Amino acid sequence: MPKSKRPKRADKSRHTVVIGSRASPLAVAQAEAFAKRLSQVTGDMIVAEIKTFKTTGDRIQDRPLQDAGGKGLFTKELDRAQKHELIDIGVHSLKDVTVKLNKHLTLACFLPREDPRDCLIGPAPRIADLPEGAVVGTSSVRRRAQLLALRPDLKIVEFRGNVQTRLGKLRDGVADATLLAAAGLNRLDQMEVAAGVLSVDEVLPAAGQGIVAATIRKDAPDWLHAACAAADDADARLAAAAERAFLRRLDGSCRTPFAAYFRLTAEGAEMQGEVLALDGSKRWQAMGQIPRRPSERDAEELGLIVAEDIAAQRASAP
Repeated sequence: MPKSKRPKRADKSRHTVVIGSRASPLAVAQAEAFAKRLSQVTGDMIVAEIKTFKTTGDRIQDRPLQDAGGKGLFTKELDRAQKHELIDIGVHSLKDVTVKLNKHLTLACFLPREDPRDCLIGPAPRIADLPEGAVVGTSSVRRRAQLLALRPDLKIVEFRGNVQTRLGKLRDGVADATLLAAAGLNRLDQMEVAAGVLSVDEVLPAAGQGIVAATIRKDAPDWLHAACAAADDADARLAAAAERAFLRRLDGSCRTPFAAYFRLTAEGAEMQGEVLALDGSKRWQAMGQIPRRPSERDAEELGLIVAEDIAAQRASAP
């Protein structure tokens, strides 16, 4: 991609920033939410424009993502655009962001976390209530494994596409049910399609689920670093630190079913983590707690402790 920098603005009191986003309705809604928050914390200093991209992950619809390269397929076009300074900010669902960022980027801002739970879309509000042998569509190895761990009789079929595409496949009878993130349905104002919201004790979310993250170049102007810092949500940053540390320790990718959920409590913080066999036949789970308000370093250490517990369980498993 040729390098094409935009000219510097003569007016130093206001800055135009270009926000890069996937082209799906949910991704655009997330980018608009970030732009709104940025405007709220900077007043008239920043004018935001949104530029959309069709990513590799969006284009590949005929096979599982893990067979096409895994995590990063929804972010690499935006990462490249940032590298060449075609956009200033990349806005992503955190669960799509690789544990190891491109060397020129930093995670500069996290929006307040939306509901991290999964929703069941279909004829019943609970997985236990689905008909015997029901067909459930999902492209997530985590959801596939969790479903089979709870209901080995279910038939799981590949279900690619954005929220609207998957709902359309459900209406067309490709599957009886599917799982979608409550966060996405809330942002699209479509929670009415959910038959039920699943507890985190039944279906633990993906690490980072419900968190919108913004990346900027490490060499971005000081005013952009400052604006992102002002928009950053401290609680979401703690969750991101813990859950990404968990993935980092276990070499988390989209090829292995990982799940992790950090939350603040009245006493401090706690975190649940799990790893499953692809067919749901094995499930390793762990939990850790901090009896005080954690720092970002504390949150990272909690994620590592939970991951170490699971790694030890897997190592000793027959």
